[in-house]
Amino acid sequence: MSAPAQAASATMPADVSAVVARVMPSVVQLTVRTANAEAIGSGVILTADGRVLTNNHVVDGAREITITFADGKTASASVVGTNANADLAVVQAENVSGLTPAVLGDSAELRVGDQVIAIGSPAGLQGTVTTGIVSALDRDVTIPGESGGRGRVSQSGQVSYKAIQTDASINQGNSGGPLFDTSGRVIGINSAIYSPVSGSDGSAGSVGIGFSIPIDTVKQVVGQMN
Repeated sequence: MSAPAQAASATMPADVSAVVARVMPSVVQLTVRTANAEAIGSGVILTADGRVLTNNHVVDGAREITITFADGKTASASVVGTNANADLAVVQAENVSGLTPAVLGDSAELRVGDQVIAIGSPAGLQGTVTTGIVSALDRDVTIPGESGGRGRVSQSGQVSYKAIQTDASINQGNSGGPLFDTSGRVIGINSAIYSPVSGSDGSAGSVGIGFSIPIDTVKQVVGQMN
């Protein structure tokens, strides 16, 4: 008697290293200088000629933006579109070509328990990879809007959205970076973490509760920026 069989996709674990090798060229680090501070964030390449997606809170108030690509090359960049209420922004890297755009997925297809991969620059450690699962969907998230030295406040004074919750480790510096599925498609933009404690400088660490803006929402917002 033959043994029962199942589809390979349902039984074989994802080869995370192969996925990471394929998508890493699409992930960048952003170094942002404002009037009185410097910050590190992450981003994902949208077009071969240098359009990069990130969080609005990463670039809000920026006077100078430097993008560092996965191969170590750098380029200056400028903001070309923002949506403070959605916490999203698009920047344009200068004098670049032949970049590797990310493939955008479909967050409507996500299920709780799906494996995910986050890549970004937590604490400036570029190319950091963490893995986890989708912990919840349509999670209501509200964070303070940008104010003071980092730029303007969103219309409500807060940024609210329905997020993908993940236990993949996300820390400060991951903001704006991609959350991938195991096919290497971007299904979210990492944007916030829950941390019950913070340092004296306001820094917070991961406790396994991170939030990403669903890529279906991102597509709508970015489409309105153009």
